[in-house]
Amino acid sequence: MIDVEGFCEPRFEAVREVLAALLGKEDVGASAAVHVDGEPVVDLWGGYADAGRSVRWERDTLTGVNSTTKNMTALCALILADRGELDLSAPVAAYWPEFAAAGKEKVLVRHVLSHTAGLPELSGPTTVGELYDWEAVTAGLAAQAPEWEPGTAAGYHALTFGFLVGEIVRRITGRGLGEFFAEEVAGPLGADFHLGLGAEHDHRVAPLIPPPSLTDEYAAGAPLGPDGTRREHTGAVIRVKDANSTPWRRAQLPAVNGFGNARSVALVQSVLANRGSAGGVRLLSAQGCEPAWQEVFRGEDRVLGTPMCWTTGFGRFGNTFGWGGWGGSLVVSDPGARMTVAYVMNRMIDRDQQEDNRGMEIVMAAYGGLH
Repeated sequence: MIDVEGFCEPRFEAVREVLAALLGKEDVGASAAVHVDGEPVVDLWGGYADAGRSVRWERDTLTGVNSTTKNMTALCALILADRGELDLSAPVAAYWPEFAAAGKEKVLVRHVLSHTAGLPELSGPTTVGELYDWEAVTAGLAAQAPEWEPGTAAGYHALTFGFLVGEIVRRITGRGLGEFFAEEVAGPLGADFHLGLGAEHDHRVAPLIPPPSLTDEYAAGAPLGPDGTRREHTGAVIRVKDANSTPWRRAQLPAVNGFGNARSVALVQSVLANRGSAGGVRLLSAQGCEPAWQEVFRGEDRVLGTPMCWTTGFGRFGNTFGWGGWGGSLVVSDPGARMTVAYVMNRMIDRDQQEDNRGMEIVMAAYGGLH
């Protein structure tokens, strides 16, 4: 069995056992963390930071968490709403006037956060490099017409979520999403999570490793629907080699290019599970957290091809909320239990080829400790 470092309270020993088992099978390097009542009860890591298994995964190893980043971006919006600077029921155009073009004057902030705005694709960029031009991408989104009447249907906004929420935050605060997150969330909490990554952290990064038998040309795409078909994708194709590149790290892509580990992901998201505070630091009121788990839309998601429940910024699953990232990272929060569980790894799994239950195995082990 692979050695796992870190600590866990005795009642959560099953989390250590699951992580060790995963590191002995699919995983190369990974971390797992659990926070209860805003305090860490599990903080574990093990394995290797590289595919050649020559560099150990250390306590402060970081890796790209892909769409698990969306949880962080959504939290920023909820903080602004709690401060009274952002009205979730207001039109996006109230903050971003150009956005009213092409029939979007009735798109509400809540629609953007719940994947119901009708803008699941970027119509302009066809290369990954074009995604790094914030001004051009957001201007294109402002000019774009919605695919459906906003609020009437949902379709996962895989990339657009970050640009839309990020531009709203920028219009209100004058700060990019990464800067706002660093100053208002990560800094106060002491969380080692980054929306976009500075060069000073490059030496700590564990590059993403493509799924078994695949190369770093492996690309993100909409999952297969129940009928075995996939929604047609017309925009930029993101490959593992892109997500591991230096330009990707330096860019602002608040839907997908967050870097962290399970400790930092769990710490940040435990703020919402613990009614607005973690580690004695309050970021928003208890009432301000509630949109994170209150249902906004329930029904078939046109992009994911599966039934979904979307809240203001998160997927809701039973009494829990959260979201995961391409390849396998995951964070789940349970406000009733005041618990947040996070799993972050470098070895990806292709869900078209095999089931990926790694994150959920960690979550279920944490529930075992809770009870």
